Amino acid sequence: MAEFHVFDPKTWERAEHFRYYMDFIKTRYNLNVNIDITGFLTALKEQKLKFFPSMLYVVMRTVNDTKEFRTCLNPEGQPGYWDYCIPSYTVFHPDDKTFSDIWSEYSPDFSTFYQQVVSDITTYGNNKGVKGRAGRPDNFTPVSSLPWLSFSGHGCDTFSDSRMILPIILFGKYFKQGKRILLPFSISVNHAAADGYHSAKFLNDIQKLCDEYDTFL
Repeated sequence: MAEFHVFDPKTWERAEHFRYYMDFIKTRYNLNVNIDITGFLTALKEQKLKFFPSMLYVVMRTVNDTKEFRTCLNPEGQPGYWDYCIPSYTVFHPDDKTFSDIWSEYSPDFSTFYQQVVSDITTYGNNKGVKGRAGRPDNFTPVSSLPWLSFSGHGCDTFSDSRMILPIILFGKYFKQGKRILLPFSISVNHAAADGYHSAKFLNDIQKLCDEYDTFL
């Protein structure tokens, strides 16, 4: 079970920034990039591995290497971070064109994680309703796939204040550009949790892990 660690406001380097963006200028921002998955996708096809659970591993491994993207509030409203997060992701129902959220446990080992996600999609993927699997823990990261569109931008907002400050991640339909295969990738970030530096590092780390696929496949 994941443990939640409350920040000490006297030593937390982002304490002032957190309060500024939580209480004064309530800001979410979105960044959109194309991730080069040329070698990664080729290796997946050679090993007959599914793309979605493999890319989900890349996302969650990078989330779990990034404390700012594991930052959220506990029930008392205190900011802190989880020692690790699990994926909460969407599955599509072709018959009625709806989706459901399900979740899986996280493992830093690719094979363990991959098999868990494939198993959970088989077990819960046909359950209808917004929540296709009950009992989701609080240490989750929302991840969605839009495999029908190679988008160039994505915005994410709410109409009211929200305690949700974890990132929201979306990737789309990969496409060919010259000799490269590119994946549209978007992250929506609450500025209270992370600044541009952290988001840029996160996206660069996603690319780095896709480049170094042979270290975990």
